[in-house]
Amino acid sequence: MTLKERVIVEAYTGYCMTTGEEREELYKYIANAMERPIFSHELADEEILSELHDKVKTDFIRLCRGEDVEA
Repeated sequence: MTLKERVIVEAYTGYCMTTGEEREELYKYIANAMERPIFSHELADEEILSELHDKVKTDFIRLCRGEDVEA
């Protein structure tokens, strides 16, 4: 699984798929999806998680279908 794929899965499911410096890519992806920077403590907020889930769902579904996901 590529880093991009792991980032999408983590953003959608909440299961940790990245470590170390890879986490930077996760936060870039989340910030892009949410259209603002997201701080780690915000990921404990159910409202934020629900919004994030909705915003990354399309990428997750495309990934599951084996389709290309935009970088």
